[in-house]
Amino acid sequence: MKMKKGYVGVLLTIIAVIVICVSVSFWAFSYALKAETYARYVGLQNILAEKMFKTVHGMETNARNVFDEVAKNIDSPEAVINALKSKTSLAPDVRGYFAAFEPNYFKEKGTWFEPYVHHSDSSEFILTMVGSARHDYTKSDWYVRAKDSKNAFWSEPYYYYDGTNISGHYCTFVEPIFDASGQLACVCGADITFDWLTKELQRIDEQYKYCSLLTKYRMKRQLDFFSVVIKEDGTSIIYPENKKISVKDEEMLQNMAQKKGGTIDMTIDGEPSTLYYGPIEGIDWTLVVVAPKCEIQKPLLLVGIGLLVIAIAGIIVVWIICRRMRYEKGD
Repeated sequence: MKMKKGYVGVLLTIIAVIVICVSVSFWAFSYALKAETYARYVGLQNILAEKMFKTVHGMETNARNVFDEVAKNIDSPEAVINALKSKTSLAPDVRGYFAAFEPNYFKEKGTWFEPYVHHSDSSEFILTMVGSARHDYTKSDWYVRAKDSKNAFWSEPYYYYDGTNISGHYCTFVEPIFDASGQLACVCGADITFDWLTKELQRIDEQYKYCSLLTKYRMKRQLDFFSVVIKEDGTSIIYPENKKISVKDEEMLQNMAQKKGGTIDMTIDGEPSTLYYGPIEGIDWTLVVVAPKCEIQKPLLLVGIGLLVIAIAGIIVVWIICRRMRYEKGD
């Protein structure tokens, strides 16, 4: 015997209510998850950027101590070399310190006088004279910029090659040094290798992958993120092995130029991902946290399946109750 129209109406009404409640619950959860995920990863990006800033700022502080010693001992080449050597123990992770002098500043040293105190194959610092016609530092971008701006800055990343173990990818903190008459005496620099910066970034990543504040209430997510550092042109300069990314989105590039943060969806190595980015204070770089969307959205999938099961179970229960009520009334 078929169910009468009255019971069908009641059943459909209850089913509609169940569907509406489940749909609203799913929408509310998805909205809350989106807000929670944004806060979690933006907070993470801010922490990583701050940690990277502290790393870079620590290098700046140590470099300035060395440069101050050079400025105090600008009277002779030997005093300059001793000044470069005197503070190297403050920052063992710096590859080397140099002082690139104006041509013929010390007449006995000729056109190019650039003592470079640096690491070689051991942990000890050694002295190399790197200025020459082959390496005319006075034409280098960092030298010209320091001479013109008269301010300290971080150089653009570059590759230095001279056929020795000094060759490699570097970034240099540069500061012009002036003598008592106010004339430019030299441009000092502290070299950091990108290998070291990459290891530092990976160390920071690993530290926060297991941080209790980040991993609390994961809701089945693995939080398998990684971070990279990119320049204003969108090119990666510090990144985990095989994780280099290239950003071409105009809005993101514009935000980076204006020192603004934001998010963007991209496909990284075939995997849809969300990028959370923001500036690193004191340097023209942006730190980007890359999180796979499948991990971000995993709680949404699990809750969606759970709500669907609840909805189906509710509909079945209501149908059974309606059937029993109909039979009890003898319909």
